[in-house]
Amino acid sequence: MASTLLSARDLSFLLYEWLGTEELTERPRYAEHSRETFDGALELAERVATDHFAPHNKTNDTDEPHFDGAQVHVNPEVGEALKVYAETGLSSLGMPESVGGAQVPHVVSSACSAWFQAANLGTSAYPFLTTGNARLLLAHGTREQIDTYVRPMVEGRWTGTMCLSEPQAGSSLADITTRAEPAEDGAFRLFGNKMWISAGDHELTENIVHLVLAKLPGGPPGVKGISLFIVPKYLPGPDGAPGERNDVVPAGLNHKMGYRGTVNALLNFGEGAHTPQGRTGAVGYLVGEAHQGLKYMFHMMNGARIGVGAGATAVGYTGYLKSLEYARERVQGRPVTAKDPARPQVPIIEHTDVRRMLLAQKSYVEGAMALVLYSARLVDDTLSHADAQVRERAELLLDVLTPIVKSWPSQWCVTANDLAIQVHGGYGYTREYDVEQHYRDNRLNAIHEGTHGIQALDLLGRKAVQDGGKRLSLLVEEARGTVERARALGGAEAEHAELLDAALERVARTAAAAWSQGVPESALANATAYLEAVGHVVLAWMWLEQSVAAHGQEGAFYDGKRAAARYFFRHELPRTGPQFDLVASGESTVLDTSADLL
Repeated sequence: MASTLLSARDLSFLLYEWLGTEELTERPRYAEHSRETFDGALELAERVATDHFAPHNKTNDTDEPHFDGAQVHVNPEVGEALKVYAETGLSSLGMPESVGGAQVPHVVSSACSAWFQAANLGTSAYPFLTTGNARLLLAHGTREQIDTYVRPMVEGRWTGTMCLSEPQAGSSLADITTRAEPAEDGAFRLFGNKMWISAGDHELTENIVHLVLAKLPGGPPGVKGISLFIVPKYLPGPDGAPGERNDVVPAGLNHKMGYRGTVNALLNFGEGAHTPQGRTGAVGYLVGEAHQGLKYMFHMMNGARIGVGAGATAVGYTGYLKSLEYARERVQGRPVTAKDPARPQVPIIEHTDVRRMLLAQKSYVEGAMALVLYSARLVDDTLSHADAQVRERAELLLDVLTPIVKSWPSQWCVTANDLAIQVHGGYGYTREYDVEQHYRDNRLNAIHEGTHGIQALDLLGRKAVQDGGKRLSLLVEEARGTVERARALGGAEAEHAELLDAALERVARTAAAAWSQGVPESALANATAYLEAVGHVVLAWMWLEQSVAAHGQEGAFYDGKRAAARYFFRHELPRTGPQFDLVASGESTVLDTSADLL
């Protein structure tokens, strides 16, 4: 029976028929692997996600973590699932061999991760935050820090977090007040509070490794004065095992509309709840150089942004498959031309509007999955391609795509979840079916790791104009390469190529028009419309890529790809015209409307 979490057939198409993942085994970094290795990892991920993560997804939603004033309590099924995840080697799948990892390509580990995000977004957050934490330390930590903290995380014995936001600062990291005071032993003592910390406290693993942004005394103001510190829940002893309790404790938990299986905490650092080494203050260890903390943290933040987009995609995908299954089984009504009430009712998938909603979902979630895996494939090029120019192009392209990978699925795969509820009709918003939880879980992703508006400012305010627009030009150039390949095929692919080419023409031209006066307030007033328009153009590119890969192939799977591509080009891509018009015109209603009129 086909899974209702993800489509293994679709993942196989994307990985092997489109992205050429098997070719990565020809590179030294991945030479120890083979197609069999990759398929084995994917099959294991599907099995563990299905058998150990999906069964407690509803329990995670109803039996959410709670804090009794001394300890955070989490559904015990979470710990059991994470134990299986670690024991099967999945926690080390994409990590380097140098720290005990399996070192499979990033595109393969990303596809494996999608199974867990689709099965149980709440439980999957613990290991995926840990992976991001470990990768940051691999890039910027010392050998001692890597040996002490990364290896236990790779083994799945410890988990990790990222501690950025504060109650008074939110996303404005220039305004954080957590301070780090130098100690005589070369470490630091941290004092302050951190808010919205996912996986911030629990007893699921032996230790928790917090990566904390804080400011040193006398440092530069704003973001230039931020440093990064490792603050473990338990201080490692001489043998590396967790020892004395550090002075970091939860003050309380946040209870969200979704994502309820993940602890979300307000953490107090250095308030004296514990006195490590006989004094107050959370013991922390500087990562890299002082005042470079935000730069280092972006290593984890950018990965987390892509991870949020991947999670949004996975939750949208499972909602689509569940509504598709329901539509095939649910019998209700008759065709519009059937006037005889004695005629049998038909499955609702026979109704045109239900097929419209399913086709829309398919175009969103399969297009988003293509974008997520394409981005992961770019990561592999940055890590393993022999040509330095290819590595640089991949890095620049990934940089400009990151706000889109984060935000587009977080908007449109939530729309897919909304449509999944609609397909279910009245049952859709009852707890009997999964789709109402999927919507609530997924709605948070538009806020996680930088809101929709922050990603829009990043795209139009930085990525589109940085280095003379080099990144945006590269994106257009790469997409036009697909246009040329599709034109050569003729037929629907050539027709869609012309539509994409026209839309690509507007991507750079609209950014230039927005900045033509050189006034940031005016240029960025409609940045969100620009992000949404460029996002749709990028997804059209992903669909044209898939169409080219499917060209000449026969069967329902490939016909379904072509139908979804046609839907996206005919129903979705036309949305971008008015949005580009709005941005290019400098329309100023939002800018001109004062706060007292709202």
